Amino acid sequence: MIYLDNSATTGLCAGAVEKMTEAMGCYGNPSSLHSMGLDAQRLLEAARGAVCDSLGIRPGSGYSLIFTGSGTESNNLAILGCAAAKQRRVSERIITTDSEHPSVLRPLSRLEEAGFTIVRLSTRGGVIDPFEYREALLRGAFMVTIMMVNNETGAVYDVGGMFELAKRLCPGVITHCDATQGYLKVAFTPRKIGADLVTLSAHKIHGPKGIGALSVSPDIRKRRALVPIILGGGQEEEFRSGTENLVGIAGFGGAAAEYAPRATEYTEKITALRDWAEAKLEALGGIRINRPRGVRAPHIISLTLPGIKSETMVNFLSSRGIAVSGGAACSSRHEKVSSALLAFGLERQEAACSLRISFSCKNTREDVNALCAALGEGLKSLVRAENN
Repeated sequence: MIYLDNSATTGLCAGAVEKMTEAMGCYGNPSSLHSMGLDAQRLLEAARGAVCDSLGIRPGSGYSLIFTGSGTESNNLAILGCAAAKQRRVSERIITTDSEHPSVLRPLSRLEEAGFTIVRLSTRGGVIDPFEYREALLRGAFMVTIMMVNNETGAVYDVGGMFELAKRLCPGVITHCDATQGYLKVAFTPRKIGADLVTLSAHKIHGPKGIGALSVSPDIRKRRALVPIILGGGQEEEFRSGTENLVGIAGFGGAAAEYAPRATEYTEKITALRDWAEAKLEALGGIRINRPRGVRAPHIISLTLPGIKSETMVNFLSSRGIAVSGGAACSSRHEKVSSALLAFGLERQEAACSLRISFSCKNTREDVNALCAALGEGLKSLVRAENN
């Protein structure tokens, strides 16, 4: 199988497997005081150090790295945990975009039901209007939560500039960035982009599933502006209770240690492959690339196949040994068109006929050639979908 769905998840790298295998033999509880517990604690902190190094978080900087069960949990902790800690006198306005991941949008909808005002900025064309954003800030904000890279279109948002403006116009505002798709693909540190909270996920960088992280700034800790949403034994600096998933954490650290030193090299390779692939795809005819108008992530291509439903083409390509993702999330009971693609500006029919191709450093031009050959065959043979 040629795997071109790396925005959904990635395969485990050797560094992750090595560290996970080591952790499997160390089954003590990291909170225990005996030698087996201390061994587990050392493995845990070594992994934390590796992830912190990959983020540019230095010892003594005051930043914390909290391990969670996923990027989804990290987003929920950031949003719901800050809302629960909010002082009554503080503004209840939260600024976000209309194309965030559901793990941001759904907690915000829950807060909206509870009385918060949620301002959703337009991301049409993959860009955020700076005037719309400034006007939103001038009316006050308790939190700004903006993703770094859109997981479907590959649009990269200037979170550093946006957070700097937010801090200037709304003193005390909390800034949160879901960097799940940008981590080790777009160069940043939490301090440089002015993010109080940053969400990460291991399985997007060739680590294991079921483990995420949230970086927490010293200012958030000092102000006690974040409280846990999972209560219990107080692990992870009281921010996230539950015995730590040592095997998953070790794998996260192993992946970060393997990929961070070569992140620039890999990004350049993937960018070149993406550009070459787009030229090959457009040469097929009948394919439109949905390019963001602004900065783009190196690894994501969104394309539309007019008249061919994404589910149909995904299944066809799978039968030819190629894995890609559809622009619509389908289940056995219903089809739901991607809200991110609609926010980008696609019509519903176009969004329902869109594919996402996403690369890792392991992909090659041979993979792209095979994709183009299969797509060309599919474009000629598949039945055109009727207009809805």
